[in-house]
Amino acid sequence: MPDLTPPAPPQERRLVTAIPGPRSLELLARKEAAVSGGVGVMLPVFAVAAGGGVLVDVDGNSLIDLGSGIAVTTVGNAHPRVAAAVAEQAHAFTHTCFMVTPYDGYVEVCEALNRLTPGDHDKRTALFNSGAEAVENAVKIARHATGRDAVVVFDHAYHGRTNLTMAMTAKNMPYKHGFGPFAAEVYRAPMSYPYRDGLDGATAAARAIDVIDKQVGATNLAAVVIEPVQGEGGFVAPAPGFLPALAQWCRDNGVVFVADEVQTGFARTGDLFACDHEGVVPDLIVTAKGIAGGLPLAAVTGRAEIMDAPHAGGLGGTYGGNPIACAAALAVIEAIETDGLVARAAEIGERLTKRLSALQARDPRIGDVRGRGAMIAVELVGAGTTAPDADLTRRVATAAHAQGLIVLSCGTWGNVLRFLPPLSISDALLDEAFDLLEAIFEETR
Repeated sequence: MPDLTPPAPPQERRLVTAIPGPRSLELLARKEAAVSGGVGVMLPVFAVAAGGGVLVDVDGNSLIDLGSGIAVTTVGNAHPRVAAAVAEQAHAFTHTCFMVTPYDGYVEVCEALNRLTPGDHDKRTALFNSGAEAVENAVKIARHATGRDAVVVFDHAYHGRTNLTMAMTAKNMPYKHGFGPFAAEVYRAPMSYPYRDGLDGATAAARAIDVIDKQVGATNLAAVVIEPVQGEGGFVAPAPGFLPALAQWCRDNGVVFVADEVQTGFARTGDLFACDHEGVVPDLIVTAKGIAGGLPLAAVTGRAEIMDAPHAGGLGGTYGGNPIACAAALAVIEAIETDGLVARAAEIGERLTKRLSALQARDPRIGDVRGRGAMIAVELVGAGTTAPDADLTRRVATAAHAQGLIVLSCGTWGNVLRFLPPLSISDALLDEAFDLLEAIFEETR
């Protein structure tokens, strides 16, 4: 087959129009006339190309990408290995449904996940389409394996937009408002949030376990589901010892410990998986986003005896483990292992943390700098207080967008700026982006 991989766009920030430009505004008007008003957009520039550390829009503007499509294009947009694998698989066949006539790509992805995810125990994997779908299936599997109903999640959690995962998600707007009633038997425990609670990991875990014991009871509990570093909730990294203590309590009580690594998995945090940071071995681990470089794929991987508990036919879905997405995932895994991207994520984390900590020392509105690897955030507050400042966050993000920086906000109070650059971004682009951000913070004082 001919090489269909498009060349990466020039790695530069380039503004030739205002953001958004006239062609993007024209397309935005068409979007508003054709697409449900419930589908919002953060930055209405319409993409025509992306790669390395930039995204190019229809007006010819080249923006520095500090979002990676919300941690999806971790290895880089249109990565040559991924693009070539997708083209080759699409030329062979695009779909059979694995449950009707299987194919080796699905099996190879499952084998890779069984090998790479934390723990050396016997594992099994099932493939799905999205993070929310995989989280929901993890709960199904845990309930079937334990014969129990209850599920515990945490303050500030985000797990998806299906009915069950909306119940598991903490934040009302925009994810839950007006969409109830939600699935039952979901309970919420306090998260370790060092900036706001000041607790060490052991104390925060004891607090959470006390709530679980009193409000749910271990004998009723199928699973504890937690993001090792929270995503939409504000990039909250729990205090050291919090996750190991929860995992041990689950083991002691026959509760399935589920790590939701949808946003943190596949080299994002400077480890292959965020659980690796403290050597936590979950019973089930949920992956998606960065797994397939932009193709829809998700997985639940875990202990063989738990994963094999559901009856044959109890798990699946028409598109789950689509052959094109599986080909992309295998190429992503090859890129991570061959190109040293775990180490690159750690380098990016050190670079960003140093820049942002220096800025924090000069600007009291930056209450906290946190995260790991290429998953770093700042929490913005009123100067001299810990009061969340969502308005400042909006103003900084808006100014960044106008200058050609794709940045995302998050957090329960909407006061966190998060940075998720692709691991293919150059140091020069990172430095330029954070030079601009420093100037924006100075201008907003």
